[in-house]
Amino acid sequence: MSTDELQTPEIDWNLTTWEGARREQMRRWGQLSLAEMILALEEMQEIAEKLSPTAHSPGTKVPKA
Repeated sequence: MSTDELQTPEIDWNLTTWEGARREQMRRWGQLSLAEMILALEEMQEIAEKLSPTAHSPGTKVPKA
């Protein structure tokens, strides 16, 4: 293995701040098509419902939006 193969890619330190991470998140979200955005939102909703404390309480009804 040569030393070129062992080197790691350069770190973009602008992405290591809260603002930089948010900018990168918005940039990536903006590259999605409408169908991909809708699918991502549906997946996030399913995860949120599964992680919700009310989802684990027997007899608790979750209000529909």
